Amino acid sequence: MGRRLLLFLWVAAMLPLAAAPSHGPKHGYLVISGGMDYHLDVPRFLRLAGGRERARIVVIPTADVTHPETAAQLARFCTQSLSGKGFPRATFAGTHCTVLHTTDRSLANSRAFAAPLARATGVWLVGGRQWRLADAYNGTRTLRAIFALLARGGVVGGGSAGASIQASFMVRGSEHPNDNRIMMAPGHETGFGLFTNVAIDQHVNARHRENDLAAVMRAHPGMLGLGLDQGTSITVHGDELTVNGPGRVAVWDHKVHHGLGYYYLRTGDRFNTATWTPTLARRAPAAH
Repeated sequence: MGRRLLLFLWVAAMLPLAAAPSHGPKHGYLVISGGMDYHLDVPRFLRLAGGRERARIVVIPTADVTHPETAAQLARFCTQSLSGKGFPRATFAGTHCTVLHTTDRSLANSRAFAAPLARATGVWLVGGRQWRLADAYNGTRTLRAIFALLARGGVVGGGSAGASIQASFMVRGSEHPNDNRIMMAPGHETGFGLFTNVAIDQHVNARHRENDLAAVMRAHPGMLGLGLDQGTSITVHGDELTVNGPGRVAVWDHKVHHGLGYYYLRTGDRFNTATWTPTLARRAPAAH
């Protein structure tokens, strides 16, 4: 009997773990980008927020703000380009746009500070360092207001740090030292949790991060991992993830794929986040 039990336990240990459900917002949407090039993502985000003329946007630039700025200086986040040098411009100019920024958790927890979110249809999280967002807003009225926005059908978007913070597990959150090469930083591993049971990495191809999620996956065997190429985005609604492209999304599902711990989804592919099953888009045969 003891041998049979040992054999059963050994076989069970060799089997891949069952996928644990990951969930996006039931009523709202997430637009999650690998960073830098937002000229396609901002129009997509604005359509989900009600259209450029009707949308009420709140921009949260806290990840990017490294020193105190006045309200007048912060206003640039509604009008300046969200893209890096050499990328097409993408701004919220011409929309009803409000900037919210603080590093004071008591202020972030106040009714007055969070008030613009009660009327917003979309929130954009500017890139930078994701630990600044976590430190300022986790557990506050501001984050609860963001969840309320999603519950009424709104949209949250962001790239780079604004992508990783949307996950339940926050990668590259090291503050001391402020080193974004550190994948797991104790005390700075909790994201906003808008997308549950997931870790999201970004800038994968541009910064050669193809294998950086491996250690995170080993430490968290029931968690989904997603690695987004720079300039590539996904939309998440309920239990459906859609790859907007134009690049790839690496899916880490604790299985081996041609010798790798991940496989790629591409433009138009869909993914069920509850069952971790992909549905691939039809593609034209490659030309010979």
